[in-house]
Amino acid sequence: MRILFMGTPEFAVSSLRRMVEDGHMVCGVLTQPDKPKNRGHKLAFSPVKEYALIKEIPVYQPLTMRDGGVLNLVRELSPELIVVAAYGKILPEDILHIPPYGSINVHSSLLPKYRGAAPINWAILNGETETGVSIMHIAKELDAGDVILQKSTPIGAEEDAQSLTARLAELGAEALSEAVASLADGTAGRTPQDGSRQTYASMLSREMSPVDWTRSAHGIACQVRGLIPWPCASTDVIGGEPMKLYSVRELGEETAARPGTVTAAGKQGIDVACGDGRLLRILELQARGGKRMTAAAYLLGHPIQC
Repeated sequence: MRILFMGTPEFAVSSLRRMVEDGHMVCGVLTQPDKPKNRGHKLAFSPVKEYALIKEIPVYQPLTMRDGGVLNLVRELSPELIVVAAYGKILPEDILHIPPYGSINVHSSLLPKYRGAAPINWAILNGETETGVSIMHIAKELDAGDVILQKSTPIGAEEDAQSLTARLAELGAEALSEAVASLADGTAGRTPQDGSRQTYASMLSREMSPVDWTRSAHGIACQVRGLIPWPCASTDVIGGEPMKLYSVRELGEETAARPGTVTAAGKQGIDVACGDGRLLRILELQARGGKRMTAAAYLLGHPIQC
């Protein structure tokens, strides 16, 4: 099938790669404009652009989708199908309906749950034990189109958003491959979403970072895991120094200590009392201006009196 692909981050590369490996003709790739990166502010390609250039696929980086330029481009490319995976821009309706097979999206949740920008993070933040991917037809309303197929997967007890994103990228590519094949042979299903069951996964913000130690140990653990790699959970209970938390573990041990109290600090980590009377162990952290390290390594230079 002749496919126009739209995507930007590493998550989308898995789907683009699968379309190439399946033998489809990817006639072009649309991705976000190059952005300054690191202290030197050198312009960096998106992961999707990097892969497309390696495969000698034409790359287009429009600043807007609504000035008529993209509409004309899509007409010129004449795709049979548009595939979108974490592109970062909303497609106007007049573009969606150009390909004879329409436009489909790879979404990293089991729709209608977690429509929106950060479905993987919110699934973890809310303590879900299962998530998945949905391949759906793109509709005018955000993530509300009819579903072609879904694949589910359990969320590991200590799995963070970064590792889950990598797994869902591969699961999404697998689901996309099956969906495109079913569209081509006319066997694709089309299931309307139940709008009454929808939930929304809003964008993340730095305001979500501070840890409230009066919450349960499990709730805080989900916060830490769900905010990896950005903006990261943060706390200042360790010696009064602000730091990011990268890895924690629920111990299941009870304590009478006040929430936010460090009860132990050693080679195994830093134990902090939580609001449900249980302990949470900090395993990895990053002090302001420092590097990510184990709690044990941090304690070598910053001993804590408990």
